[in-house]
Amino acid sequence: MPEATIIAQTTVWIKSVVIGCNFCPFAAKAMSTKSIRYKVLHDANTENTLETLILEMAFLDGAEDIETTLIILPYRFEDFTQYLQLVRSAEKTVTRQGYDGVYQVASFHPEYCFAGTDNDDPANYTNRSPYPMLHILREESISQAIGQHFEAKGIPARNIAFAREKGLRYMQLLRAVCMEE
Repeated sequence: MPEATIIAQTTVWIKSVVIGCNFCPFAAKAMSTKSIRYKVLHDANTENTLETLILEMAFLDGAEDIETTLIILPYRFEDFTQYLQLVRSAEKTVTRQGYDGVYQVASFHPEYCFAGTDNDDPANYTNRSPYPMLHILREESISQAIGQHFEAKGIPARNIAFAREKGLRYMQLLRAVCMEE
């Protein structure tokens, strides 16, 4: 699949799910200012994904106009357990590279499943993306956004309640629309 299609599908997911469902009240600004960087790894493996993570953090160091990077892994890490191992390695890489307090990694996956929930719990769709991806966030931006959004601590619980209220079928259809070309 062409990189442009993968990015387009991811962009539709951000607009219709992340922003449309208000799962992240800070995402709309990054989208409207076009400050999201997309990095697609067609041949992803653990080693080159972590190398890309390091390169992207270094890139963000010098790119104040870019708020965040999504490293999209369309052809690898389909297994959620394997993906979680990658996320743990990515978090360790952030620490080893001296970026604790500067960047953090958020995780999104097509089969995302919160601990203690059933696979078909609509709440999982708050983190279910079209493709496995690592989301690099600036800690400073998160702190600023939380300071401006007085209800930030309640966001996860609100998102779960919203997804469950809408129901499984609604959340499935909403994400499925993102995959249309």
